[in-house]
Amino acid sequence: MRILLSRTDNIGDVIFTLPMAGVIKKYYPQSKVYFLGKDYTRAIVECCSYIDGFYNFDEMKKEKFDVIIHVFPNKEVAFFAQKNKIPVRIGTNRRFFHWLTCNKLVNLTRKNSTLHEAQLNLKLLRPLQIHSHMPIEHIVNYYGFTQIAECAPRFLSLIDKNKFNLILHPKSKGSAREWSAQHYVELCSVLPKEKFNIFVSGTKEEEKEIQEKIISQCPHVTSVVGLFSLSEFISFIANCDGLIACSTGPLHIAAALGKRTLGLYPPIRNMMPARWGALGAQAENLTGFLSTDLKNRLCTVEQCNRNTLCKCINGITPHSIANKVMGWV
Repeated sequence: MRILLSRTDNIGDVIFTLPMAGVIKKYYPQSKVYFLGKDYTRAIVECCSYIDGFYNFDEMKKEKFDVIIHVFPNKEVAFFAQKNKIPVRIGTNRRFFHWLTCNKLVNLTRKNSTLHEAQLNLKLLRPLQIHSHMPIEHIVNYYGFTQIAECAPRFLSLIDKNKFNLILHPKSKGSAREWSAQHYVELCSVLPKEKFNIFVSGTKEEEKEIQEKIISQCPHVTSVVGLFSLSEFISFIANCDGLIACSTGPLHIAAALGKRTLGLYPPIRNMMPARWGALGAQAENLTGFLSTDLKNRLCTVEQCNRNTLCKCINGITPHSIANKVMGWV
C-alpha cells in the first residue's frame, strides 16, 4: 500500500505530521509512506526514517498512490487526487472542496480543540482503521527524526565541547509572537560566559535587525544568522546542546532531535503550548501572562496586538529563563 501524506505548509506543521508516518508503519509495516510538501521542507522530511520518499506537487503528479491523506487542506492537490482517481482520499469534513474530492471524510475541527496539533493529525488515520488517541508524551517516539546529515567541519569548529552550546533563535518570520530583542540581550548578559557558548540564528532576511538589536550588544555571542541551508542547520542543531525560541520551526527541530529545548508562548488559546508546544524528550514550554489575575490570563488580539510588542510573552523574564537554563548545564 502506497500512502501519501499531503502537508504543503511550514516546518513546524510538517514536523508534527511526521508521527503519522511512524504510526502507519506500526499498523501497516509493509506499507510505503510518502510525503507531499513544499521544497522548502524537503530537508525536514528526509530526516524521518519512516518516510519512503518526498515529492513536491509536480513530482507527485508522475506517481501512483493507493491513499492520500490531506493533512493540510489544499484545493489544487485535492482536485488533482480526485481527477487521477487515487482510490482512498481522506480529508476533514470542514472544507467544502473535500466533500467534492474526498471519499473518506473525518469529522475533525482544529479551531477550538484542546488537543495538540500532532494529536489532531493522528485522527485523520481513522479511515485506515487506526483509532489512536495517543498521549503527547508518546508521540515523540514516532518522530523517526534520525537520518541527520553529518555537520560540516567549518560549522563543527564553532562548537565548544567544554561548554553548553546554546542557540537562541529570536525571530519567526512573523509566524509567532516573539520575545523581545532586549530580553535576549539581557539573557546573554546573565548566562555565565565560562559555561555557555551562545549562538544567535535566523534567516538572511532577518540579519540586519538581529545584528543591530542583539549581536551588536553581545560581543561574546556568535552570529550564525543566514549561515546555513536548512539541512545544514538541522545538523548544526544536532551537534549543539540546547535551543530557545518562540513557536517557530527551529524550536520544533531541536525538540524532535531530543535537545534541551525551551519554547516561549503567549497566553492565546490557539497559540498556547497545549496546541503548538514543542514536543520532545527534553522539550519545555513557558507561557507568559498579561495579568496575574487567573480570570484574565488569556490574552486577546485587542489586549495585545501582534503587530506591536507582545506584552504577554514578554512577561517571561530573562532571569527566569536563565535560572531554568542553568539547570540544563
